[in-house]
Amino acid sequence: MIKAKGIAAKSAKSNLVPFSFERRDPKPHDVVIDIKYCGICHSDIHQVRSEWGESIYPMVPGHEIAGVVRAVGTHVTKYKVGDHVGVGCFVDSCRTCSSCKAEMDNYCLEGMTQTYNSVERDGKTVTQGGYSDVIVVDENYVLRIPNSIPLDKAAPLLCAGITLYSPLTHWKAGPNKKVAIMGLGGLGHMGVKIAVALGAEVTVLSHSDKKREDALKMGAHHFVSTADSSVFAKYESTFDLIINTVSSSEINMGDYFNLLKLDGTLVVVGAPDKPLEIHPFPLIIKRRSYSGSVIGSIKETQEMLDFCAQHNITPEIEVIDPSYVNEAYERVLKSDVRYRFVMDMSKI
Repeated sequence: MIKAKGIAAKSAKSNLVPFSFERRDPKPHDVVIDIKYCGICHSDIHQVRSEWGESIYPMVPGHEIAGVVRAVGTHVTKYKVGDHVGVGCFVDSCRTCSSCKAEMDNYCLEGMTQTYNSVERDGKTVTQGGYSDVIVVDENYVLRIPNSIPLDKAAPLLCAGITLYSPLTHWKAGPNKKVAIMGLGGLGHMGVKIAVALGAEVTVLSHSDKKREDALKMGAHHFVSTADSSVFAKYESTFDLIINTVSSSEINMGDYFNLLKLDGTLVVVGAPDKPLEIHPFPLIIKRRSYSGSVIGSIKETQEMLDFCAQHNITPEIEVIDPSYVNEAYERVLKSDVRYRFVMDMSKI
């Protein structure tokens, strides 16, 4: 067994604390990764606090993992010692269902094995995530990080980056398409950068005006503060695609549906802890669609990393020591980070 150091939640009500545990010895197709950086995702907070259902404790969160290969199993062909690699939101899938065979393993019909707060395919081993110094993952669920992307900036791409890249490419954001991003946080700011690189005309929809300058610096063509309710009439039937990155249940979705053109689509990627109230009439009147998207496949995630390297896209980050994690959680809840916390796991 491989000894690991990390930080864990012991219950839904407790702070994260130092935690020692063991990883499995590498199987023939496993890669042992020294974790250098791990991003903090809002979903970490939801799961630590058991806001999405039954959580498993002790829990080592973290699914935005960037590191260096320490060792490889005897049958590994994709990676070698010293490679820069990443691990995202899942570390296995059934590999045999129609989704997996179609290289859409994030939609595995048996359920993907999450990087943490999940149970491995053996039905008993609980997965532990990237708030730690080492992880062991099957080579087929490891991503290659291009050399041009620094490891600290690569980490948030493994969740925030792919969560926006997948719906933007699936719904064909690009030239002659008007795309709106709801919220300019850890997810939203990646949506802006990727949509601009894809060639779309990009608008940020934000509840206040305080991030206008940031959005425009990131390449957004327009910034709309929805604090002024008159903007919903002004921009009615404007957008081909809207991506909702906001984890709030206090949104009148009808206002945003009305911003879509005929046959436009609003895609939700931000997951609130309470249901949204939705009336279908704004969808019915212009054949609009309301859809969802969850991260992306391993294939898509590698495509996203290569795309970001090609277009020099990296997240805006604040690097912190792991000892600051509990304060960082509170700041995330207050939207007091621009735009993603990344922990330096060498300091665990």
